[in-house]
Amino acid sequence: MGSINTPFVVFGYGSLIFKPPPHVQSQTSGFLKGYVRRFAQESHDHRGTPENPGRVVTLIHKEDWDHFSRSDAFPDEDIVWGIAYTIDPDYEAEVRDYLGKTMVQDGYTMETLHVYTIENGIEKIAIQDAFCYVGRPDNPSFIGSEPLEDLAQRIWASEYLYRLAESVRQLAPASYDSHLFALEERLRELDRMANDDH
Repeated sequence: MGSINTPFVVFGYGSLIFKPPPHVQSQTSGFLKGYVRRFAQESHDHRGTPENPGRVVTLIHKEDWDHFSRSDAFPDEDIVWGIAYTIDPDYEAEVRDYLGKTMVQDGYTMETLHVYTIENGIEKIAIQDAFCYVGRPDNPSFIGSEPLEDLAQRIWASEYLYRLAESVRQLAPASYDSHLFALEERLRELDRMANDDH
């Protein structure tokens, strides 16, 4: 059974944006403050193999990221756009289990965060205490910063980044992610170069 007091709301900032969890009652586009979204997590199963791990996007506390990436191309950004999903209370346990199997096994930690929005040009809290899976630097799958070119080469063949970038663009007129969009542009350049070679 679900919680009687407060609804279970989970914030999606990666593939959950374009592949929502089951049993969603409502969804709200919004953003988190004090975090960055980066491809700083290894994936040994759904985006790679144990021998050749892929990369997945993770949410990282901005102050933690600053310790790992003094050379970040976008050091002043600390807003992450995504979608807050309110889950049907009758299915809360099922959805928690569904998300936990994927996220926890890859080293993510669940935290509660406020989700913000902009209404009439004014920033305000849209949802208090939404749940979100965060990549902490002490988890075994966290790899930290990689040069943009190296990262682009590693994830080049994946449609994941393209779907995520387009989904972020569609969230709200103000939704933006410099790191994500720069990586997308580099992948498009790699695509053009590959097509020119054929």
